[in-house]
Amino acid sequence: MTMSPEFRNHVLDLLSGLGPVRAKRMFGGGGLFLDDTMFGLIAGDELYFKTDDGNRAEYEDLGAPAFSYRRGDKTFAMSYHRVPEDCLDDAEDLCTWALAAWEAARRSGTKARKKSKSRDKRRAEAREP
Repeated sequence: MTMSPEFRNHVLDLLSGLGPVRAKRMFGGGGLFLDDTMFGLIAGDELYFKTDDGNRAEYEDLGAPAFSYRRGDKTFAMSYHRVPEDCLDDAEDLCTWALAAWEAARRSGTKARKKSKSRDKRRAEAREP
């Protein structure tokens, strides 16, 4: 599923109150980042936020499904749940859910990867004959 530019822009506009939220293309959809922490994903025109023990129950109480994908004959569920539909019309409400997702992501340590000198050095050494 690809992320439509219109939906992406709508979500980013609603989340502008949080600060510099950015969307990055990944896996055919997009990841949402704040301060280099991925807290949401867009698949098609659906928005999912990061969940953990601190906020998962709110999503489950609403019957919000977890994001899942298939690989071969297996289905994998991720720790992201679909955002309640009515939040997509209310910036303040969406920002509240997003902040809880960002906090969940920070607790779980899902930060965007940054190149480290040691990793670059290992790659360079691996290329040497």
